[in-house]
Amino acid sequence: MAIKDRKELFRREKFKIDCQGPEGNAHAIIGYARYLMRQLEWPLDRQELLIQEMLASDYENLIQVFDKHFGDYVDLYR
Repeated sequence: MAIKDRKELFRREKFKIDCQGPEGNAHAIIGYARYLMRQLEWPLDRQELLIQEMLASDYENLIQVFDKHFGDYVDLYR
């Protein structure tokens, strides 16, 4: 075990997703959303509501909803 500076606690590297690359397709982004929701221990009903919201319209809606909920953890690049 190492003793670290408390500032390290608040620093975290964000995921980076290139929306032009293979990790930027709709299925991959939904997969990232599911992964993050599990890590954040969201209830299953809330997870499904978010996926429905992401799929309610086009790709632009999908990435906007994703960014709204996970922008603190992920940077999206166009």
